[in-house]
Amino acid sequence: MPLTDIKCKNTKSSEKPQKLSDSHGLYLEVMPSGSKYWRLKYRHLGKEKRLALGVYPEVSLGEAREKREQARKLLTSGIDPSVAKKEHKRQALINAENTFEIVAREWHQNQLNAWSEPHGRGVMRKLETDIFPYIGKRPLAEIDAPELLDVLRKIEKREALDMARRARQICGKVFRYGVATGRCQRDLTTDLKDALKVVKTTHFAALNIKEMPEFLQKLERNENRLYSRTRRAIKLLMLTFVRTSELINATWNEFDFEAKLWRIPAERMKMRNAHIVPLSRQVIEMLKEQKAETGHLNTDWVFPSHVRPKDPMSNGTILVALKRMGYSGRMTGHGFRALARTTLRETLNYDADVIERQLAHGHRDKVAAAYDRAQHLDKRKKMIQHWADYLAAVASDNKVIVGKFKKSV
Repeated sequence: MPLTDIKCKNTKSSEKPQKLSDSHGLYLEVMPSGSKYWRLKYRHLGKEKRLALGVYPEVSLGEAREKREQARKLLTSGIDPSVAKKEHKRQALINAENTFEIVAREWHQNQLNAWSEPHGRGVMRKLETDIFPYIGKRPLAEIDAPELLDVLRKIEKREALDMARRARQICGKVFRYGVATGRCQRDLTTDLKDALKVVKTTHFAALNIKEMPEFLQKLERNENRLYSRTRRAIKLLMLTFVRTSELINATWNEFDFEAKLWRIPAERMKMRNAHIVPLSRQVIEMLKEQKAETGHLNTDWVFPSHVRPKDPMSNGTILVALKRMGYSGRMTGHGFRALARTTLRETLNYDADVIERQLAHGHRDKVAAAYDRAQHLDKRKKMIQHWADYLAAVASDNKVIVGKFKKSV
């Protein structure tokens, strides 16, 4: 006769284990200690076996019967329920050890040698801020496309559309790494390609050379009371047209004042190729002023933070300064690169290849990159000094000069 819940509940323990049979091999074993365990007796490949189905009353009679039927279906398919249970437990342990965060950090660690240090920090910051809090603890193999889309939608709601797109790209790389290492089956971000809002293509805000006299006058007058270090940082971006991250993370050991060269190591460059930046007389003078002002701080950073001198200046410092000058949305630190490229090519008539080498838009091939550096360094030295002299003349004359400085190399 099948069991009832009342009988399961009221049966008391005795000196020996008791077996209360239900049907189709299911029974409740009542131990002398009073504990009650669900068991399933079955046969597989001619052998009698037992399968534990849980503890009563945590697992009710109805739930035990459901588990029994699931086991019987496996047997009908020729699968041993005990083996299936062990495999399920093993897979659960694997999933627990392969959450999105664990796999993402492993992938990130493997990529560090190919990235600049600021880029590596930026990728991890995106993951820690926008992804890990929502799916970091989820097994990578169990995440589905709608779940990830919900996370990316949270970024979109902040109107950070480009950031949402970049987050999807980063997640895609994590999933592809998971596929390669056997932690998931596929990169589900491919399903989300057309699910995010379209990002309108824009370029970094940059001034036209015709706007530079006013800009330079404002910078020199310093009506907005910028820190002298911040003003020098803006000028150095303008005179060297390196990337903002390359400037604010610069250390003194990278500069050779005698040779008038700045050697940026490969690990700090976007393309992971070491870059040599010629320095004009004006830049050397500013660097010496900077060293005199910050030398007492005992820091290796050329541009230490005003708040935490042990850390470098933040990118936001440059943007805030430009905003205070009245150029919010009109100029960025990166905009000086666009300004220099256009002016050197169209106004000062410099060869495009020399300009691109100065911008560190070189070959990915390291041998070709080394050849280019050797081939164009002398030309770049002349160009960088010409550029500094040109801007100095623009600032002093308060107008754009074309004919006087037009010269090609």
